Amino acid sequence: MSYLLNPQVIIDQIINGLTIGGIYALIALGYTLVYGILFMINFAHGEIFMFGSFGGFAALTYFVNSGFSDTHPGLSIVAAFLAAMVVSAILGALLERIAYRPLRNAPRLAPLISAIGASIFLQNVMMLIIKARMQVYPDIIQEEFLEFGWFSISYFQLFIISGSVLLMVGLYLFIQKTKTGKAMRAVAEDRDAASLMGIDVNRIILITFVIGSALAAAAGVMVGIYYTQIDHMMGFIPGIKAFTAAVLGGIGNVPGAMLGGYFLGLAEAFGVLFMPAEYKDVIAFGLLVLVLIFRPSGILGEVVSERA
Repeated sequence: MSYLLNPQVIIDQIINGLTIGGIYALIALGYTLVYGILFMINFAHGEIFMFGSFGGFAALTYFVNSGFSDTHPGLSIVAAFLAAMVVSAILGALLERIAYRPLRNAPRLAPLISAIGASIFLQNVMMLIIKARMQVYPDIIQEEFLEFGWFSISYFQLFIISGSVLLMVGLYLFIQKTKTGKAMRAVAEDRDAASLMGIDVNRIILITFVIGSALAAAAGVMVGIYYTQIDHMMGFIPGIKAFTAAVLGGIGNVPGAMLGGYFLGLAEAFGVLFMPAEYKDVIAFGLLVLVLIFRPSGILGEVVSERA
């Protein structure tokens, strides 16, 4: 175990943890935004993440086939992110309108069953589209490394870490500083009172689903670029882990979702130093059990509406 004292190993694992943690955090924000307002877990969120990844894949494949990516690789990636976010935002809006809004005042079990049904439905839709075949992301930019003395970081890792941080900071500023963000906080505090104050609650909830879905789509493209292979089942495990991250940080708490994502990513990165990599899922769900036992409200505490 002497390699644990090697600074290069420690820094490499920190970078790995921040990379995957940023992805978990982006997905977790969708869970926490919806839960904070509706007191409901959107278990189809992992599939929204999956559809976003395939949206980016379709865009990049088109740019490669048309030759556009050869002359404009950076612009192609930006366009793929935008395409993925639009696809997932539309899907999130449709789910809210069709699967969740009619059940908003139903017993809490009903929207949960609807969410699980939507998740299975979306998995099978994508399976039929791709004929259950794994897809490989177009290799537009070659993976290269930045060297800093005795450790290095790939451009992909740097892009994912910085991109996820920028998106999360942007979301936080949007919620804190904009009129729509203040309306979201008002609805999360008390839906009935917000409605009496003239806030269109249905519109705010729809916007919440759209924003959370768009962030999940960005995470989906990052996963496709980083791991190169995607399939119709790719949303299940990251979705469950992102939910775990949201609970770790404090469900309904936006900074808590960010903290929980990075905490879980770092825990997995360092956990594989002590156990085989195939057991890293044990770490995530072990942490979830411990948090539910010893601090059910999460690290930063829950933030939920008074009437859900």
